[in-house]
Amino acid sequence: MDIETTPLLTDLYELTMLSAYRDQGMNETAVFEFFVRDAGERRPCFVTAGVDTAVDWLEQAQFSDEECAWLRACGHFDDDFVEAMAEWRFTGTVRAMPEGTIAFPEEPILQVIAPLPEAQLVESRLMNILHGQTLLASKAIRAKLAAGPRMLVDFGLRRAHGGEAGLWAARSCYLAGFDATATCLAGARYGIPVSGTMAHSFILAHNDESQAFLNFARSHPDNVVLLIDTYDVETGAQRVTEVAPQLASEGIAIKGVRIDSGDLAAHAREVRRILDAANLSQTRILVSGGLDEDRIADLVADGAPIDGFGVGSRVDSSADVPYLDCAYKLHEYGGQPVHKRSEKKNDLPGRKQIVRQYDSDGVMSGDTIGFDGEPIEGESLLVTKMQGGERTTDADSIEVARQRCTDQSQRLPASFRHLDTSPTYSVYHSPQLKKLTS
Repeated sequence: MDIETTPLLTDLYELTMLSAYRDQGMNETAVFEFFVRDAGERRPCFVTAGVDTAVDWLEQAQFSDEECAWLRACGHFDDDFVEAMAEWRFTGTVRAMPEGTIAFPEEPILQVIAPLPEAQLVESRLMNILHGQTLLASKAIRAKLAAGPRMLVDFGLRRAHGGEAGLWAARSCYLAGFDATATCLAGARYGIPVSGTMAHSFILAHNDESQAFLNFARSHPDNVVLLIDTYDVETGAQRVTEVAPQLASEGIAIKGVRIDSGDLAAHAREVRRILDAANLSQTRILVSGGLDEDRIADLVADGAPIDGFGVGSRVDSSADVPYLDCAYKLHEYGGQPVHKRSEKKNDLPGRKQIVRQYDSDGVMSGDTIGFDGEPIEGESLLVTKMQGGERTTDADSIEVARQRCTDQSQRLPASFRHLDTSPTYSVYHSPQLKKLTS
């Protein structure tokens, strides 16, 4: 069973509803929308990610013979239903915010327009894809805002929640502005620059720390970044200065050193002093070890002489906000607006569009959620990605999505670029939407 094509990666109730819809002949056009309700003060806005992954899945999704055999054997479905599933394909339309778009609570990020059974079946997997990548990109952009121009590398695969999550984290981090990832498959699959040098085990496998440095540098002369905290950070830095002349005579420059433990600010200052005294002012200092946007912001505010950060567990698991309160809801069926009205989960009906306005300086000034086709001035954010079950345009390259994210983050109001504020952004409801929900 191929995780990238199977519709069986879903909740049972999607299939039981699909069977019931089929029995009742309920096949009119439905409009479902994926949106984030709210995630509290630490996520006042979101970075849209996973849209192209979702469209790829919709375009390829089909039940294999093995999966149909499971449907037949599980005891919930008759043979006619299983035979219908063997022919199942998504034939609908998808509109979405392009990847890297900044979004706000309640705004539909992705909209599915398809016969009701098709639009229903894809709910769980679409939510899984969009939630996972949007969550991680929205965390990663905070690290980028904290780091500013300093280098950021994704180190998080080993503590990500599974292999697919590790790939999504690498992709989402790069989209949000990271410079590279340590995950090789992300480099191969998405074209993300890869970065990495050594672990403590490499040092420990040698009897002498200096010899470990020499051996590594000679094996990778164009990528010499030495890990100096296996024993003692300052002693490690001193040993770097001792091997540097020998390596220089062989045409090898030490590009950087990495510190992975202890008081990173204090160590960085002392290491900078040691390196500069040995005429290694061009050797960069990189740090890692339990970092997130708050710790990075503290190090930057402290003036620590750090040139880059390796960020892993806390970003790749979105440790402070491990999930977004998101939903995929039916908002139109058979041409009639519908919506959930339950307590504290009263969502917005109808097939919608989001229109963004900017002030005279090009800064975002507000969004309006209205019905599709309602005349509203501004930039329409939902664009058609699929029609008739096929892509209407090629997927954006990761570089295009990354640049979009960078451009949009620079057009956010200034308060959104500070980690310690809880800004609000104006999201209006159009006159027609207000009339229907009042």
